[in-house]
Amino acid sequence: MLSAPSVPLFPLNIVLFPRGPLPLRIFETRYIDMVRSCMRQEQGFGVALIREGSEAGAAGTVDVGTMAKIVDFHQLSDGFLGLSCVGGRRFRITGRHRQSDGLNIVQMDLLEEEAKTPVPGRHAHLAELLRSVLPQLGEVYAGMEMQLDDASWVGFRLAEILPIPAAEKQFCLELKDPIERLDLLSPLAQGPTS
Repeated sequence: MLSAPSVPLFPLNIVLFPRGPLPLRIFETRYIDMVRSCMRQEQGFGVALIREGSEAGAAGTVDVGTMAKIVDFHQLSDGFLGLSCVGGRRFRITGRHRQSDGLNIVQMDLLEEEAKTPVPGRHAHLAELLRSVLPQLGEVYAGMEMQLDDASWVGFRLAEILPIPAAEKQFCLELKDPIERLDLLSPLAQGPTS
């Protein structure tokens, strides 16, 4: 586990997974300032699932989240700032405080990245499911390099796109074993039996 310096935290009602896409629409001043600072310092920001409160107010988050890296930005038609981000390393929050502008700053330990693990034969259908489904999910997945032979990548993408509650997605994020994650998600990806 590596300690990271203090970083800004963006509480969201979604779970960001490593190597996953994160399109954002930024309109609050504190987050516009955060983006400006992150780009100037070439650093990312943390994303953690909201446990209580709201995105626009004071929010309490879970302790395990994912670093986000800004890969592109543009002005949206409504005048707000559009960001394209991608998930990086998972982290565990070890301390937190709120600045006067309401921005959350956290201290964290970066969690170990999962080693590339082959997808077991019993889960090969999950990789094939992603091969057919991801291209249909629009622009956020358009340029993504598919890593269908990596159990970690396959599990994170499934947890990301399956219509399961945020708490279950968070559980998948916190799991340390990519095969266990696939075992958990496999029945959910089957769909109704005919």
